[in-house]
Amino acid sequence: MIASWLSSSRYAVVLTGAGMSTESGLPDFRSAKTGLWNRFNPQQLASTYALEHHREAFIEFYQYRIRTLRSCKPHEGHAILADWERSGLIKQIITQNVDGFHQQAGSQRVIELHGSLRTVHCQRCGNTLDSEVYLHNQFECDCGGFLRPSVVLFGEMLPEDAIEQAWQAAQKADLLIVLGSSLQVSPANQLPLVAKRNGAKVVIVNWEPTEFDDIADIVIHERKIGDVLRDIEREWKVGNDS
Repeated sequence: MIASWLSSSRYAVVLTGAGMSTESGLPDFRSAKTGLWNRFNPQQLASTYALEHHREAFIEFYQYRIRTLRSCKPHEGHAILADWERSGLIKQIITQNVDGFHQQAGSQRVIELHGSLRTVHCQRCGNTLDSEVYLHNQFECDCGGFLRPSVVLFGEMLPEDAIEQAWQAAQKADLLIVLGSSLQVSPANQLPLVAKRNGAKVVIVNWEPTEFDDIADIVIHERKIGDVLRDIEREWKVGNDS
């Protein structure tokens, strides 16, 4: 069913959340029980307050996150989405993730709602560098400003251009596929409603139920995203070969 919707869709959009990344081995920001999450509250450290008042802990926290990110890579599901984009099956990916796995897998039309952990930028001059500099203990720009991760911190607004692009994509969508998002965080959790109000079919693939399951046309629980996408891919190929 999803494969046929994908084939007939004029503007299919994918929204991805943390569940997309955990299948790559990346810890869930909210529920992980290991490493720094065991010692610190990430919602306190990933904040503007920690940036200004607890910089040493802030740096340690993000060194850990960047190191963990560098040890993981995109999974098959990321590659399938990149293939779908290249073949024109999907027009846009909206992601709540900051890992850059979609781009690493080859996707180009990606809207990052919460920024990217792949880069750091200077608070003073805006100069952008690869986040690997954090692993070499470089935290100061040539201008003397502090280099901070290019992610949205607690206490900051989401980038307006990313929100606007996401809203426009959801309004254009005739099919919205949600992958691995609990749909608890605003404004991303409103995108399925926006798409539905504009006549789109909505598919939600998440390990656990979400508050928006009742508006979805298809809901899939307790299955790995990579497995679901592989099945859709296989069904799509069979349909196009016949």
